[in-house]
Amino acid sequence: MNQAFFQSVNARRWLMGVAAALLVLMGAVYFFPWDMLRGPINRYVSDHLGRRFEITQRLTVHLGRTTTVRADGLEVANPNWASEPYLVTAKAAEFDIRLWPLLRGQVVLPRIALFEPLIGLQMQPDGRRTWALSRDTSDVNATPAIGTVTVDQGVLKYRADRDGADITARFSMATEDTATLPLRYQVSGKWKNETFAAHGRTGGALALSRDIRASFPIEVNAQSGHTLLNAKGTVENITEFAGLSATFDIQGNNLDELYKLSGLVLPSTPPYKLRGLLDKQGQVWSVRQMRGVLGRSDINGELDFDASQATPMLTGKVQSNELDFEDLRPVIGLPVKAAKTVARTVSAKVAGAKTAVPVSTRRVLPTATLDLVRLRFMNADVIYRALDIRHVEQLPLDKGSVRVRLKNGILQLDPLALGVAGGLLAGRITIDVNGALAVYDTRFELRAVQLNRLFPTIQNTKSALGKISGQVALKGRGNSVAQMLGSASGNVAVLMGKGQISNILLEFLGLDGGEIIKFLLRGDRNVPLLCAAAAFDVKQGLMNSQVIVLDTTDTVIHGNGQISLADETLDILLKPEPKDTSMLSLRSPLRMAGTFAAPTAGPDKVALAARAGLAIALGVVNPFLALLATIETGPGQDADCAGTLAIAAKAASPASKAGAKPAGQ
Repeated sequence: MNQAFFQSVNARRWLMGVAAALLVLMGAVYFFPWDMLRGPINRYVSDHLGRRFEITQRLTVHLGRTTTVRADGLEVANPNWASEPYLVTAKAAEFDIRLWPLLRGQVVLPRIALFEPLIGLQMQPDGRRTWALSRDTSDVNATPAIGTVTVDQGVLKYRADRDGADITARFSMATEDTATLPLRYQVSGKWKNETFAAHGRTGGALALSRDIRASFPIEVNAQSGHTLLNAKGTVENITEFAGLSATFDIQGNNLDELYKLSGLVLPSTPPYKLRGLLDKQGQVWSVRQMRGVLGRSDINGELDFDASQATPMLTGKVQSNELDFEDLRPVIGLPVKAAKTVARTVSAKVAGAKTAVPVSTRRVLPTATLDLVRLRFMNADVIYRALDIRHVEQLPLDKGSVRVRLKNGILQLDPLALGVAGGLLAGRITIDVNGALAVYDTRFELRAVQLNRLFPTIQNTKSALGKISGQVALKGRGNSVAQMLGSASGNVAVLMGKGQISNILLEFLGLDGGEIIKFLLRGDRNVPLLCAAAAFDVKQGLMNSQVIVLDTTDTVIHGNGQISLADETLDILLKPEPKDTSMLSLRSPLRMAGTFAAPTAGPDKVALAARAGLAIALGVVNPFLALLATIETGPGQDADCAGTLAIAAKAASPASKAGAKPAGQ
């Protein structure tokens, strides 16, 4: 029993000794003068990094599974290729570091607190980065895993030539502000080589680790050129904007300016203002509840931008309740019209300038080069609808829709549909931008367009009746609308069956003075239209007529000629043949000529001169005999409408279209 007693006493003494030793060891560790190791640590880390590392004042360590290290006075140099001399200099730095990953050579810093730091981050196009803690600064595994960062005040500089980034950010902690956005920042510099500036507030701790799911608030007010962005919301990871959820307001002069900043390929637009909800999960940016205006048109819808693919993808549905047709001018390369007051001022200046361009030499088709190369850098599948189209000067459009598909540099507007004068213009446009010049292929059908609504600005057509149909099949090359049409090859045809047309319009075409006087005194009336057709064969931008005819019970008009889409000129001869007897008639062929900007229409001078000469000669004998030269006996015969329409229809047939080839092929 005594032996057992002594064994028990010895065991207790051994345990007490071990406990005492542990307490002494813990005390030694706790009270260990870690600052004595500053020199060895500075030399070891400097040798490991291949650049200067120094704790300049004091080192304090609190050991644990996660060890806390405080360095008063910290200087970490950048590699010699960097533009900034230091990766970080700070009055003090405090960070938590996990020991077990450190034993495996991995630096894990769950928390970093920097006091009055100056930070210089830089990334080279070849992948080298200043924050890679290794001699090999291209080693991604040498980049520390950082959880959260707090900064009381300081400056961060970031440069990445690959992204066109040269940014300076200044931070300050508003200690008196107890709100959820205590950290204020101001940012300026360049992103994607575009100058910008921003300011705002965030939460106190910036979450850099993708494993952290604690949201913190953020406010952003940014400007780049004429683009202004205001956003407010929360984000889980500031480096990747992971878990972003925010409201936003954005405005600018042109949506296509966002391409340089974001990589979004958007059409040219007039000035815009948009707002909505912005969300980001992974590499997918989503815009929800979007509302706003483009020029004088409203717009709403939803869009998703997936940046995870090699070629980013834009999808969504967008709609305008009211589309102002003038807002489509930038899309096809036409400048946005200025306000009326400005326009009058400019017009006055132009009118007084010696270099004013004559109307006859102006170009109507848009000559501005479209930036189609951008279409190679994004894919898309977006549906757009306009429920009501307003302010169309020439054509009475009422609604429209289009599905925009873009893949591998090939843009398809298919299907594209426009409501025109109670009818429909439907078809597709395909543009391949993979070559030096874009190659386009367009096919349209015009269905049941009402004649009395087709020309709303011409009073004499409002009582006309009839429906017009037609087909267009054109192919060509070019980087502007003018180039595309100027190189076009294919077919164009317009057809109309029985209906009614204004008689006074026909008499003007035939220069029938007696009939004009009669209708002006009694009022205009309609005459039955038997048929009408126009068909053109198009080669290299030159439209040659195959058939032009307009046949009524009053007059039959035959025509022929050319229209040059390349030169924007026209030369069409219309020959009216009346079917009734009329006095005061000088019915001669009517020639339409000039340019698209300044067309002319008048009697063919040679034919008219012969008839006028006869009238003058007879008038010398007896003034009343001069009337004999103007009497029309009406030799015109009904046109072969069935045959004429068959010719026009054949010109627009699929077989005829199939023969059309792009210019240069």
